[in-house]
Amino acid sequence: MTLSYDPLCCTNLFTRSVGKSQLYLPGTNCLIRSQVPLAQLTSFRVGGPAQWYVAPKSLEDLEAGFDWAHSQGLPITWLGAGSNMLVSDCGLPGLVISTRHLGQIQFDTDTGIVTAGAGEPIARLAWQAAKRGWQGLEWAVGIPGTVGGAVVMNAGAHQSAIADTLISVETVSATGECHRLRPQDLDFSYRTSNLQGGNRLVVQANFELKPGANPKQVMAQTSLYLKQRRTSQPYHLPSCGSVFRNPKSHAAGWLIEQIGLKGYKIGGAQVAERHANFILNCGGATANDIFQIIRHVQQQVEQQWSLYLEPEVKILGDFQSV
Repeated sequence: MTLSYDPLCCTNLFTRSVGKSQLYLPGTNCLIRSQVPLAQLTSFRVGGPAQWYVAPKSLEDLEAGFDWAHSQGLPITWLGAGSNMLVSDCGLPGLVISTRHLGQIQFDTDTGIVTAGAGEPIARLAWQAAKRGWQGLEWAVGIPGTVGGAVVMNAGAHQSAIADTLISVETVSATGECHRLRPQDLDFSYRTSNLQGGNRLVVQANFELKPGANPKQVMAQTSLYLKQRRTSQPYHLPSCGSVFRNPKSHAAGWLIEQIGLKGYKIGGAQVAERHANFILNCGGATANDIFQIIRHVQQQVEQQWSLYLEPEVKILGDFQSV
């Protein structure tokens, strides 16, 4: 990971001024703001400010955001629930576009298809389906991210994943091109798709579920999955969920535990005692504390097992390489 970190960069990143501290996107009522703290918008509760930040409420707002960023020569970063990303203490240059307001759910009882906006929390979608007696998303109740993020990373749990029920997804590129893609277009594999690292933003997803079951039974199964996750994984402190993808040979948490890194701390960050594939913000952690633990765990696991642990969390911004 060829990243660098310099505490002084926090004062130098945003020297280029592109206007007032807040303004409306041209032709919209959508407010764009500068220097917006991202820590409270990520599940790790760390990270510096966005140079510019916007949370569009419609596709028109979104396209206006793209146009504005291009006119200013600014890079774009997508932000969903912030549950699978580690943002540098220096923050992020350019425009951060949040999908948090692009969330709505529609159930079609004739076809068994549910349509959800990218910003809809995947856990809330799972509950809404369960309450109607629709089967297929019970496993998703403990996933902390949004529908859009879940599609991009092919989120999964309990031997199930997004790819099992997704039938199509609507995307828009940074140049404003809209496409409907099907699972075969996305190259789904374990915790990944070809949407990762690209310039396409998921705006809506369609899932084919199984309606007609007893809602009480579906809700009971959904509750059981949630209980299992809460008893086996630490949810009492800020984290991003699983930090590393599981190698084919062993679970990442098992590998980390075997080399005695449970409880390992740097600053306010710690490898969780309950589940070694979690890193917790125990209070006052910086993004760099978390990053240093990630790199230390990778180095120790590679030294002991000759395996490279690939981060599941998306690392954004400048960090110190160790």
